[in-house]
Amino acid sequence: MTSRINNSFTLIPKEKYKRCNHGSASFSNIPDSGSPSMSTFGDFKVLPLEIFQIILKYLSVMDVSMLSMVSKTVNQHIINYISTSSGSKRLLLQDFHNTDLPDNNQDSYILEHYRSLGLLFKRCTLLLPTKERLKYVHKKLSEISCFKFNGCAAPMQCLGFPCYGMFLQTLIAGWDEIECHRVYNFLCELTNLSRKIQTAVSSKPGSIHRLELRIRLFCRNVFLDHWTHPSDSAFWLTRILKPWPMVNQARLLYIIFGPTLPQNGKVIWKKMIEGPTDESSLKSLADAIKLLYDINSKEWSTDDIISLLDELSVIPQEWLLENNAHLLILSGNNICFAFMASKAVNGHTFELAKLTVFLALVCEKELYHMDWAVKMMQNVCKVFNSQVERNNFLQNVANAFACVIMEMLQSVMSGDHDEDNRDFLNLFHLVHAQANFHKEVLYMTMNTVSS
Repeated sequence: MTSRINNSFTLIPKEKYKRCNHGSASFSNIPDSGSPSMSTFGDFKVLPLEIFQIILKYLSVMDVSMLSMVSKTVNQHIINYISTSSGSKRLLLQDFHNTDLPDNNQDSYILEHYRSLGLLFKRCTLLLPTKERLKYVHKKLSEISCFKFNGCAAPMQCLGFPCYGMFLQTLIAGWDEIECHRVYNFLCELTNLSRKIQTAVSSKPGSIHRLELRIRLFCRNVFLDHWTHPSDSAFWLTRILKPWPMVNQARLLYIIFGPTLPQNGKVIWKKMIEGPTDESSLKSLADAIKLLYDINSKEWSTDDIISLLDELSVIPQEWLLENNAHLLILSGNNICFAFMASKAVNGHTFELAKLTVFLALVCEKELYHMDWAVKMMQNVCKVFNSQVERNNFLQNVANAFACVIMEMLQSVMSGDHDEDNRDFLNLFHLVHAQANFHKEVLYMTMNTVSS
């Protein structure tokens, strides 16, 4: 519960305030009320500094931040309070591994504390240039080991990075892009993030999984997770990705958003090449790609997104086409169409037809509407310049269904089955997908004829 000061306390008359200070600092020793530095300090000027700091202890962090805006003098004394051992101990909480409270309560409490603390620092440093604000904030937060890139021995069980991210988001909310660029560059220099990313994207996937985990947690929890507006998240994700060549962008995107093992956070690099995967393993990647595409930024063209998808689909080796199709579906209509239209324009007709088959298979397995796959094929047909090209594509779609069914049938008949009969189930779903796909084509054809 937030405690507040009773503003109706009785003041000690000035003529009786003649006691010896015994060496303690007092606001009455500061220039009198007529001086500019004290003109807005009001009745607080008669209080010894120690009493003022005791009063601050009874205020919530949010109330202290409000008080800091009363005047420059009050602001300065609050800044001094933050630097005291008692103020630092109270404000810079470090119980990031506290297991006494239920998880949700602990997360909510300490995250809200650092949100309020971010607002306090924002208001206390309001008159400073950006560079000086960042230096001051770093000086104070450097006391917290769990805020450092390699500061915590158990980063997956630690709330340090999420609290740091919440603090940072509150501190810089409303800053313009130039200032945010400075923030990113400052943090990169502080953590040596660029060199760490260079090491991660240049090494064999999984060979330095602890570094991959820390990059993932730092980028997501500090830079990306706390923004409410997609444009803000896209801005910070762009800052992370854009300095690198496209192949490294895709690798870094997988490190940050790819599937991981729940017990140790290790990135599952072979997830997309060993077998069909589920929606949960692809959704974060798809959301990140949509984020970059939907912001209509000059920094990300449609061709950039298509190239990013192409590079992503061969990390660490070529993905199963079903997983490619699933990622495209989750990425949304516009990205999926742009990717398929690019294949059509560049003459990759059979590859496009085979992708259409796996779009239908994913729709069947995940219970998505099959008419979506048919309409996507219909829209792609409009990209071709002639009826001959369209007919050739449709013939390839029919041939691709037959080809993929035969491949799966041969795998089933080989007798080398998984314990869960995955190959047989995949064949079962594909046969149903073909039937439902052609049913939707017939519906569309007959509706067109009848109209």
